[in-house]
Formats: sequence, structure tokens, C-alpha cells
Amino acid sequence: MATTDWKSDLRERGYRLTPQRQLVLEAVDRLEHATPDAILTEVRRTASGVNISTVYRTLELLEELGLVSHAHLGHGAPTYHLADRHHHIHMVCRDCTDVIEADVSVADAFTRQLRADFGFDTDLKHFAIFGRCAACSAGRRGGDDAENGADEGRAGRS
Repeated sequence: MATTDWKSDLRERGYRLTPQRQLVLEAVDRLEHATPDAILTEVRRTASGVNISTVYRTLELLEELGLVSHAHLGHGAPTYHLADRHHHIHMVCRDCTDVIEADVSVADAFTRQLRADFGFDTDLKHFAIFGRCAACSAGRRGGDDAENGADEGRAGRS
């Protein structure tokens, strides 16, 4: 884990890498797309005294500092991941709830069209598309395409 980078990043911005901040960053790194509740559960493996408000405050600060980013992958709480990971679009399967990541470049034509037609610059790091993954789609069709699409759909899963 890159805790020394986190320490430097925080110091450059006038903050310290406190034990709580380190535990939250490590949990976000391990869990990838995790809700604050899941992060709390992970943090409590090491520090049982940490509460949910500490996790929320820490995530808020870390996001302000550009160390973590969040996305809304459903109706519940946002999920967090490290901000230094590549920017990606989240595709969420409504059936199995898997999250598939796709590079933002797959939406280049779409974002160009939004900019041309509306003058709108997109922020795709918070973007989630809901639908059905290849494996679940194949299962709904009776499995006739399960062999063809299931592996492709899983290639970018996190």
C-alpha cells in the first residue's frame, strides 16, 4: 500500500496522516467500491473504537483533498474508491449487482455530443449506468449466449 504517498499528499496540504485517516484510506484501497458502512466494518477490524461519523468526516476530508472519489451506484449510500485510480464509468448489473468498470474513453462520442449540443462538460467519475451484465442477460435468454458474453462482461469487473 502507498501509505507513504498518502502521508506526503496530506502533509503537502497541511494535514497529518492520523491513524484514523490511514485506516480509512487502507480500507478504501482494499475494498475499492465501498460504502461508508463497509469501510467502517473494515476499519473496526483494527480499531474497534472508530464510529461512523469519524468515517464520514474522514471520507469528506479525503475527497476534498483529492485522495478519494465517490460514485452513486444505486439508491443507497455512495461508494468510495481511491482517486488516483484511472477514471472510469461504472456499469451496475441490476440482477447480480456486480460493478463493471469501463474506461471513460468509451463515452468519448457521447461527451463530445453533449459538449457540442449543450456546451456541457461531463464529470464521468461519478457516472453509473444501470442495466444487465452479459452473464445475467444470457441467463434470461435461456443461457444460449452464456458462453459468448459472460467472459467479456467480467473482464473489467472490480
